[in-house]
Amino acid sequence: MNLSLVIPLLNEQESLPELHNWIVKVMNAHNFSYEILFIDDGSTDASWQTITTLSEKNPNVKGIRFLRNYGKSQALHAGFNKAQGDVVITMDADLQDSPDEIPELYRLIMNDNYDLVSGWKKKRYDSVMMKNIPSKLFNWAARKTSGVTLNDFNCGLKAYKNIVIKNIEVSGEMHRYIPVLAKNAGFGNIGEKVVIHQARKYGSSKFGMSRFVNGFLDLITIWFISTFGKRPMHLFGLLGTMMFVIGFLFALYLGIDKLFIHKTSRLITDRPQFYLSITAMLIGTQLFLAGFLGEIILRTKNNEERYKISEVIEEKR
Repeated sequence: MNLSLVIPLLNEQESLPELHNWIVKVMNAHNFSYEILFIDDGSTDASWQTITTLSEKNPNVKGIRFLRNYGKSQALHAGFNKAQGDVVITMDADLQDSPDEIPELYRLIMNDNYDLVSGWKKKRYDSVMMKNIPSKLFNWAARKTSGVTLNDFNCGLKAYKNIVIKNIEVSGEMHRYIPVLAKNAGFGNIGEKVVIHQARKYGSSKFGMSRFVNGFLDLITIWFISTFGKRPMHLFGLLGTMMFVIGFLFALYLGIDKLFIHKTSRLITDRPQFYLSITAMLIGTQLFLAGFLGEIILRTKNNEERYKISEVIEEKR
């Protein structure tokens, strides 16, 4: 199979038929073998009924329905698990990503041997204050933190080799930073292509301040995990040891000062420096234990379910 199109969605019933027809037109024009994976992330409108209807008309349409809203990253994770195409394309369901970009993205992966190609919406039609400026801030921070030189991490239109999406773990709000996850997994041949951004035709944007804050926190998480995730003791153990040694040396100095230099001075317990040294040693011990616990946790396997699937539409045989 040439292509798998993974499309997460939330309350997009109006745009789905138009998006489906547009994709099919492009696929047929280029003779691609394909599958369309719609992941319904807990929609409260008729999105799932629309997907079901489309799958009855087109056997290449498949669907996954979550019991409730788990977020875009979880939807992508579920779609990646099911994707079978040599090249996997992700795009949004709101018609702001153009399916006409798919053939060129496919060519860049297959012919130019990129591991991942990210779209760059150079000209946007979103709200300047609510989305454009936060996006520019995200992209600047992500470039500085990760070393991946992309202009638009937020663009939902991306193309991947199948092996890439099978070897990355997308969680939280980390779908924005999939290129960083791919680089950390060893897939460093990452490209970028300017793509057309279209104004939203139906519904309203799901972007809010909570996603803005969560995105920054996830960026810090990615940086931390990529740097210290394998050996947390390297960070916490080092900081803990330094704090403990500083506190111990300070307490030792206070003891020597009281016993041999200023014997008649006030008691050590009356001096605030004594309590600072004790606090430093306690914090150092806690940091060291945090690193030790982190090492233990890394050696345990987490089997917790990340999302619950209500229904699945498979390929009809």
